[in-house]
Amino acid sequence: MSNQTEEIKKDIPHLSENNENIGLKDQRKSFNWTKYETHLNSEQQKERKKFEKIYAETLPKIQELEIYQGIITHITEKNLIVDIGFKAEGAIPISEFREDFNFKIGEKMEVMVVKMDYKGQCILSYQKAKTMRNWERINEAHEKGEVILGYVAARTKGGLIIEIFDIECFLPGSHINVKPVRDYDTYVGKTMEVKVVKINQKTKNVVVSHKILIERDIEEQRKEMISKLDKGQVLEGKIKNILPYGAFVDLGGVDALLHITDMSWPHINHPTEVVQLEQELKFVVLGVDKDKNRVQLGLKQLQPHPWNSLDKNLKVGNKLKGKVSVLADYGAFVEIIPGVEALLHISEMSWSYDLSSTQDFVQIGDEIEAVILTIDRQERKMSLSVKQLTQDPWIDIQNKYPIGSKHVGIVRKFASFGISLELEKGISGIIYANDLSWGKKIKHPSEFCNINDKLEVIILALDPQARRLNLGHKQITENPWEKYEKVYYVGSIHNGFIVNLFDKGATVKLLNDQIVDFQEIEAFAPLRFLEKKDGSTLKKEEKSNFKVIEFNKETKKIVVSHTSTYREKDQKKEKIRVRNRKFERSTLGDIAGLAKLKEQIEKEKK
Repeated sequence: MSNQTEEIKKDIPHLSENNENIGLKDQRKSFNWTKYETHLNSEQQKERKKFEKIYAETLPKIQELEIYQGIITHITEKNLIVDIGFKAEGAIPISEFREDFNFKIGEKMEVMVVKMDYKGQCILSYQKAKTMRNWERINEAHEKGEVILGYVAARTKGGLIIEIFDIECFLPGSHINVKPVRDYDTYVGKTMEVKVVKINQKTKNVVVSHKILIERDIEEQRKEMISKLDKGQVLEGKIKNILPYGAFVDLGGVDALLHITDMSWPHINHPTEVVQLEQELKFVVLGVDKDKNRVQLGLKQLQPHPWNSLDKNLKVGNKLKGKVSVLADYGAFVEIIPGVEALLHISEMSWSYDLSSTQDFVQIGDEIEAVILTIDRQERKMSLSVKQLTQDPWIDIQNKYPIGSKHVGIVRKFASFGISLELEKGISGIIYANDLSWGKKIKHPSEFCNINDKLEVIILALDPQARRLNLGHKQITENPWEKYEKVYYVGSIHNGFIVNLFDKGATVKLLNDQIVDFQEIEAFAPLRFLEKKDGSTLKKEEKSNFKVIEFNKETKKIVVSHTSTYREKDQKKEKIRVRNRKFERSTLGDIAGLAKLKEQIEKEKK
């Protein structure tokens, strides 16, 4: 290497041991790099590349915006020089250190490579490395659900600013305590345990909560207290909240539910009939769900059961009176004495099967008489019947209402398919819509009659086992369609008027005085057959002539056409014109020939 040094010195004549006065730029310009590279022979060049490769492999692969461990090698007034093991050291401005500067040479430090310039020098940052590490700690604490100690730096609109790992985090006012906080200033300058609940990675916003830690402590205390509770314990508590379905009781840190059905043996409509807010009472523990941390209490269970005071002589078949206290889809509950209720099932209310709901028979507060069907004093259950007080009217139904007999009933209900008609108490029948009228098409029974109207009917069908009666109203009179068939035959023309117009056509009411006891009958006219001779269309309530183009006695359907009343006449006139034209065109020879043919036929007959 000494020969090479001598060669370099020859190429740099101004280079000497005393070169402090020569600038670095002059040295680079005066050094002949081309001659330095080319004067080496091939073996020397191979040797050089070998050493360059070894040197390059010893250097770490440095990436921008990554954190590396470095050692402080030099400290100046303006910069701190750090060696991160790269071919060049990096500098960090002293101004970057906001806290008290107390670093020493040889001390280790984490830095971030902000950028590497074209010369291979690294621009480092201590604060960016520290910030990145702090963000990693914040995210790790969020993922693991760790509790962090933070410093309340200031108050802000809606909450507090807490510094955690030198990062400003937001503590909403609603997350400071389980109870509302009015004065945020009392927390400023103090430390507080918090838990990270939300991080926005884009905006670098962190939301923390202190209330969640308080709730956790309360929940742990609640679990501990609930674990000590057992069914049957009698405890003192205070009514904390009242709702329509019950009340919540404070047992001294544990909230328990007192359901409305466990407040009083007699039925009540609202909890305030028994308890009031802030009222202190004794309760019995009915159930404890330690998995869900729920406690159910009872109040009425501390009082003697009303069944114990029920008349011991009551038995099946006895009659008694009571008041309807509760209505349900399947029946009603009747209060016999305060706290003792019996079920009156909907099937035991009436011999009739047309009860669609309990309200059709009884209402809350009604006083009724019933007979006991079942009674179980151990299970404290009783069932009643009202219909058993009277004889079953269906026993002799075939003699009372033979098929074909006529009766008068009262309209009680409407349904989409027809009418429920009461013939007598406990016996009802059904009139289907198509059995109401011979001629009128009824979409809903309300178009034909009203509730409580009296209707004369005839028995069409009877099923004693199913307790069903099929009734007919139109069958009271003779089927007019037998007469209609002779009047409204296909091709006949009648006077009528438009009752209703719709997309496909119109309903036409036909008028006819040829039939005794005639009832107006409705027919259907397709839209294309409503066109008048002038090209316009018939309007609603407009009178005109209509021709029957279809009649069906079985389906009770009549189809009419106004257009046909004039169009067919025009067609007949046209045919007559065509015949006359043909006759006029006939020659005299043709006429003479016809005359000879006639004479020949007459001779043959003689």
